[in-house]
Amino acid sequence: MKFEGDFIHADEKHIKKEKAKAREVRQSQWWKNLRARGQCYYCKNRFHPKELTMDHIVPIVRGGRSNKSNIVACCKECNNKKKYLLPIEWDEYMDNLK
Repeated sequence: MKFEGDFIHADEKHIKKEKAKAREVRQSQWWKNLRARGQCYYCKNRFHPKELTMDHIVPIVRGGRSNKSNIVACCKECNNKKKYLLPIEWDEYMDNLK
């Protein structure tokens, strides 16, 4: 099952605004504390905090926002695999790997 099909992109104004907010969040104590826990949200493996990246559960290009309820720390491998998938699509992808 391939999940990289066409989807409706959010408009450029939304993307630009949310990416700017994400840059601000990266400087916040909240983000630094989240990343310091050292655990990937998706695979649950432990990593050095500097090895974790910011991921939007609902991707910005799919209409997601840069707020605390939509941002998680994850490893680069999971972030690269997830790409622009929505949570339901990601769950189906992970189930197919089992």
